[in-house]
Amino acid sequence: MTYLEIGPVEYTKLHNEVTQVVESARRAAARNVNSIMTAAYWEVGRRIVSCEQNGQSRAGYGQALIARLADDLTRRFGRGFGPANLANMRAFYSAWPEDEIFQTPSGKLVATDTRSMGSLGARQSDKVADASTISPRCLHLMARFKLPWSAYVRLLSLKTKDARAFYETEALREGWSVRQLDRQIGSQLYERCLLSRNKAALDSMKSPSVLVPIWASDETILRVSRRGHR
Repeated sequence: MTYLEIGPVEYTKLHNEVTQVVESARRAAARNVNSIMTAAYWEVGRRIVSCEQNGQSRAGYGQALIARLADDLTRRFGRGFGPANLANMRAFYSAWPEDEIFQTPSGKLVATDTRSMGSLGARQSDKVADASTISPRCLHLMARFKLPWSAYVRLLSLKTKDARAFYETEALREGWSVRQLDRQIGSQLYERCLLSRNKAALDSMKSPSVLVPIWASDETILRVSRRGHR
C-alpha cells in the first residue's frame, strides 16, 4: 500500500498522541479489572465467613468448606481459586469488615444492595463491563480498594490494623508497586515512623523550645527531633 506524502513532524506528532491515548486506555482498563476483581474477592470472603458462621459448631467445617469450594471453583474458573487464595479472601473480609467499609451514610445505603456481582469478577480475562452494569455496592467496593489484590495479600501479613492502614495509605499516596510495598514493609517503615514520632514527642516535653504539633508529618517530626539534640 502506498501512502500520500505526509510531513514527518505531523505524522510523528499524530502517532505519539494516538499511542498515548491507546496506552492510557489500556492502563485504565487494567486498573478497572483489578478493582473489580478485588471487590469480587472481598465479596467471596464475606460469603465464606457468613457460611462458616452458620456451621461454626462443627469441627473442621471451615477447612472442609474452603477445600470443597476451591475444587469446584478451580474446575470452573481455573487458577486463582485454590485453598490458600480462598483463605486470603476470607482473611481480607475479616481485616476490612463490612461495618467499616460501609460506615458512611452513602455506604450504608449501598450496603443493602447484596445482589450477585454476576459475571463481574468471574474471569480475569473478561472484558471490562460498562459502569452501568455494575451495582452501586460493587462500585463502592472498587472505590475503597484501589490497590491490586496482590498488594492486599501482602498487607494481610501485617499483625495490626494500624500497620495495614499506614502502608495502604502510603502505597496509594506514593504510587508504590507491589514490589515497592514489600520493600517498605521489609524495611519496617511503619515501626521506624512510630519510633520517630514517639521520640520527637518525648523531646518536645523535655525541651519547651521543641514543639511538635499533633498533626505534624513524619518528615517534620524527624526534623524537629534532630533540632532538639543540637
